[in-house]
Amino acid sequence: MELTYLTKENIQKFIQSALNEDIGEGDHSSLAAIPEAAQSRARLLIKGEGILAGVALAQQILNTVDASLEIETYCKDGQAVKYGEVGFAVSGSARSILSAERLLLNCMQRMSGIATYTHSLKELIKHTDAKLLDTRKTTPNFRLPEKWAVAIGGGTNHRFALYDMIMLKDNHVDFAGGIAQAIRSTQAYLEKLGKPLKIEIETRNLEEVKQVLAIGGVDIIMLDNMSPELMREAVSLIGGKYKTEASGNINEQTISAVAESGVDAISVGALTHSVKSMDISLKAY
Repeated sequence: MELTYLTKENIQKFIQSALNEDIGEGDHSSLAAIPEAAQSRARLLIKGEGILAGVALAQQILNTVDASLEIETYCKDGQAVKYGEVGFAVSGSARSILSAERLLLNCMQRMSGIATYTHSLKELIKHTDAKLLDTRKTTPNFRLPEKWAVAIGGGTNHRFALYDMIMLKDNHVDFAGGIAQAIRSTQAYLEKLGKPLKIEIETRNLEEVKQVLAIGGVDIIMLDNMSPELMREAVSLIGGKYKTEASGNINEQTISAVAESGVDAISVGALTHSVKSMDISLKAY
């Protein structure tokens, strides 16, 4: 899976914005208490269990704060870890390590929580061909690390934002005046702009699925808040003419049955909006 949003420029922009938020005019605690020439070393201690994520990002955060910091990596992104393991060690300016500490931990703790939950759900549907997708239900200004973590955990990134795909949700359909109007207006809009964006449309029942099939001109049909039995009927009705995506309050108790309905993909907002961060710390040694 090509993660087109993971450019050097985008990652650096995220890091710089986060450092500006946290350090501002200066890390006065470290500047006040630590001598300028002081050298130290610290280890990333894993205090939970799951899938580690954010190692590559942490390295870039440390290098952005101070390019002279030396990092020795013991664990990699996507690796299963348990309590007591050491992710990496960093040595160099004590002030620099302290200034980078909170940002790298915030990123790695949340990213590892997301990767861990993603992996656990992926395991529940591995007996099917269904892909596990994320959503736009992300933390503002933190979407890049969160979607990156989903990919590290074995999930598939859905659209990154509003600009890279058309998704006609229930409100779009209702505001447009119905499924036919929403699809036709979208087709005209894309033709006018000359943009080859994929079109996905949400359906809430079999009647709406039939309406989409009668009009055509879409790429993906979303089956929203349907029972697995109803999804199976919808998949049969669609007959492979369009890709299908299941959505709506899907969790570890229901995801297996949903996947077994035959849908091509399952989107789960909880991958990024309702996870528990992994306990990780950075300690001098």
